[in-house]
Amino acid sequence: MNPARVPLLPIGEAKAAADEAGVPDYMAELSIFQALLNHPRLARVFNDLLASMLWHGALDPRLRELVIMRIGWLTACDYEWTQHWRVASGLGVAADDLLGVRDWRAYDGFGPTERAVLAATDDVVRDGSVSAESWAACERELQSDSTVLIELVTAIGAWRMVASLLHSLQVPLEEGVSSWPPDGRSPGSQTIR
Repeated sequence: MNPARVPLLPIGEAKAAADEAGVPDYMAELSIFQALLNHPRLARVFNDLLASMLWHGALDPRLRELVIMRIGWLTACDYEWTQHWRVASGLGVAADDLLGVRDWRAYDGFGPTERAVLAATDDVVRDGSVSAESWAACERELQSDSTVLIELVTAIGAWRMVASLLHSLQVPLEEGVSSWPPDGRSPGSQTIR
């Protein structure tokens, strides 16, 4: 991978910047925040948006993580895939389900709810918005809960933005973190549907 396009703050400097910005200092251990904390105000807003969905969201955490993993796969974003492999695994999402997002249409472990949110994810990544067909499926599967539907679209858009940011700034994985868990297989090594 190429070097990051903005300096990654040394850990001590990043933790100090995180404290000043109101970002939890443990986030400064992540390469993405070592880059973002060059702009502390933006780092805080960025963290607040993602953390509100990660830790206080209305969308089922398993569905959210499947969405994020699908975005990581579709955008070939190693950092997003790798970090959220760890997050999703920690939340108890089965490894087979995480791998299933690679080709979710062929994976028989997903029911109509997972298929609806993954179709919506594909729509947004491909076209910039959820299609009428996918929206109807999401409304049906998520019981027309406006809060959950809004959060779903926000999560898709936010983690799509994260992938773009990671690629554009060329943010590397942290030292010692293995790429593309669990098998090192990236999107370029197979056909994506």
